[in-house]
Amino acid sequence: MGDDTPLVLDVDGTFLRTDMLYECFWAGLGRAPLDTLRIAATRLGDKPALKRDLAAVAGLRADLLPVNGAVLDLARAAQGQGREVVLASASDAELVADLARLHGLPGRVFATAPGRNLSGAAKADALVDAYGEGGFDYAGNAPIDRAVWDRARRAVIVGNHPAIAADLKAAGKPVTELPGGWRAADLVRALRPHQWVKNVLLLVPMIASHYFDWPTLFMVLLGIAAFSFAASSIYIVNDLLDLEADRLHATKHKRPFASGAVPIHVGMAAYAALAALSVALALTIGAPFLGVVLLYMVLSLSYSLRLKRMRWVDIATLAALYTLRVVAGALAVDVYVSGYLLVFIFPTFVTLGCVKRLTEVTLAPNDDPLPGRGYGRPDRGDLLNVAWLGIFAAMLVFFLYTFTEQAHDLYPTRWLLWVAMVPLFLWLLRMVRMGADGKQDYDPIVAAVRDKRGLGLIFLMLAIMFYAAGLWQAWIG
Repeated sequence: MGDDTPLVLDVDGTFLRTDMLYECFWAGLGRAPLDTLRIAATRLGDKPALKRDLAAVAGLRADLLPVNGAVLDLARAAQGQGREVVLASASDAELVADLARLHGLPGRVFATAPGRNLSGAAKADALVDAYGEGGFDYAGNAPIDRAVWDRARRAVIVGNHPAIAADLKAAGKPVTELPGGWRAADLVRALRPHQWVKNVLLLVPMIASHYFDWPTLFMVLLGIAAFSFAASSIYIVNDLLDLEADRLHATKHKRPFASGAVPIHVGMAAYAALAALSVALALTIGAPFLGVVLLYMVLSLSYSLRLKRMRWVDIATLAALYTLRVVAGALAVDVYVSGYLLVFIFPTFVTLGCVKRLTEVTLAPNDDPLPGRGYGRPDRGDLLNVAWLGIFAAMLVFFLYTFTEQAHDLYPTRWLLWVAMVPLFLWLLRMVRMGADGKQDYDPIVAAVRDKRGLGLIFLMLAIMFYAAGLWQAWIG
């Protein structure tokens, strides 16, 4: 490369491992969802206005946007040679200028302004007007950048585009290729398949009603798959809404969307596909089950958009989402669920919701409110108190259930149910203590599955209940 030839860097997907238009859209949804949706609907045909208005609503922090390290190194090396390094982007001009200042690049930028969307051929024309034909080197990452590469002196291709690179080389254009793009493994990580373990709650009605046959199990497994796809779609939305908070978090900044490992538009496509697949599976089970899945998705979206930022409402919402799984399990196999079971499940998961927040505030570096949450370290006492109340309510409901007619019919040796309450209480107590000590995973259900001692208590409780029901005797004589 010549010492005095300017190096022009595309921004979205090249200098940044993200796209500022999509960043603005999701940041806007988190801050002002109605205004953001209105702008998206009314400005869709006017891209410069769309980008400008979304940027105004979003309040995007350029310092948190993930940068492609290889491109940044290229820029620093060019600056070290005394070359001009500038940004050229289809994103809003003010955002691009802020990004340039942040990274010590010249104030001169090429970007979208009112009346002109600087993309593809328009960007190529602007750069040729400024530097002349072949008077600049250009780094880009997408097929639309071909119009610019054709008119640049040298092409820097970010990501895997072998056909374009071969064409440019065949035309005699010097080509440099840098790493970029995304991996399917990172997208799978964004789906959080390890979180699907929560959906074993759909098995609870089958177990509680003692329906142990293959057709029943098959329908429950189908329901678990529908809920798993629905949950993963919501995890994607939650991560896209939480980009800023995750980037400020000690560990969550490594998540695929926050780190830029997976592009936002790929996440949006995955969300649509997973939601559609979940609805299709739910429909095969039945309309009532579909209704619960849709309610779960709507409530989860409400939680992601607003409810998770509201003190105590967030914990009640989490408990309701877990309770819906039990309701769905009953609908999947068309079995009766005692009201006692539902009333028992809710305070149990209020306790576990408090454990989730306890873990977060215990591991917080200071007393400031957690980003995107309504709690801080000073709330540990209140969270502990509500967790104890949840344990008390769950144990009381379990005890009252033992006197019901259904318990009498299902558990001939009813006094053993009182014995089963002991490992249940010890498990809940263990979960709260681990959360208060900061020894939990950020999700208590995932932590419970990994906790061998806790699993031992749960299996002991189930073994006692099965014996009280006479199931062990029926199975093994």
